[in-house]
Amino acid sequence: MNQNFISFEGGEGSGKTTIIKQLKIDLEKQGFKVLQTREPGGSEIAEGIRQIILNIANVKMDPRTEALLYAASRRQHLVEVILPALQNGNIVLCDRFVDSSLAYQGYARGLGINQIYELNRFAIEDLLPGLTIYLDLDPEIGLRRIKDNNRACNRLDLESLEFHKKVREGYILIAKQYPTRIKVVNGSLSKEKLYEGVKKIVLDYFNINGD
Repeated sequence: MNQNFISFEGGEGSGKTTIIKQLKIDLEKQGFKVLQTREPGGSEIAEGIRQIILNIANVKMDPRTEALLYAASRRQHLVEVILPALQNGNIVLCDRFVDSSLAYQGYARGLGINQIYELNRFAIEDLLPGLTIYLDLDPEIGLRRIKDNNRACNRLDLESLEFHKKVREGYILIAKQYPTRIKVVNGSLSKEKLYEGVKKIVLDYFNINGD
C-alpha cells in the first residue's frame, strides 16, 4: 500500500469525479502536490483501451476479455502515470482502481472476486491504495443522475438494473473484506454533505486540521 495513493469507488452516477476535482483543489491549498486521474484510462495507451471497453458497439464482449482489458489498461496507467507521480511526492486521487474490477467483473459478472484479484495482482504488483473511499448509492438514483446530466452513454450504462444492483452488492462485500482501507460514505447525501464527509475522511487520514 502507498499512503499517498487514494482511490474512489462507486457505481455509475455516484459523483466520484466531482468530489475528486474539489478535493484536489482543497489539498493543493494545504500545500500538497496532487494528481487527479481515472480508470480505465489516464494515459494514451490506457485511454485507447478505455474506448474499446466502453464502446456501445462492443456488446458481445466476453466477460473475461473485459476483465483482461481492464487489467491491461490498469497496468499501463500504473507505470506511466501513478507510480511516477507517487515517486515525485504527489498525492494521487484516482477515479476507480482494482476494486472496480472486483465488483464489476469479479462479483457482478460472476467471475469470482478472488480470481479477478489474482489476475490484477500481475498488473499492479500488489500495489494498493492506502485509502479507498466507496460512495454507496442506490443504482436507480445513480442511473437517473446520468440520464438527467445528459452524459454520453457507454456500454456499462446499457446493462440491466439488476447488474448494477449486483455491482453494489459486490462493493459492499469488498468493503467488509477490507474495512481498514475502504471507507463507506452514504452517496445519497446532498452534494455539500457528501463532499464534507469525504473531505473529513481524507483530512483525518493525513492528520490535517480542516479548520
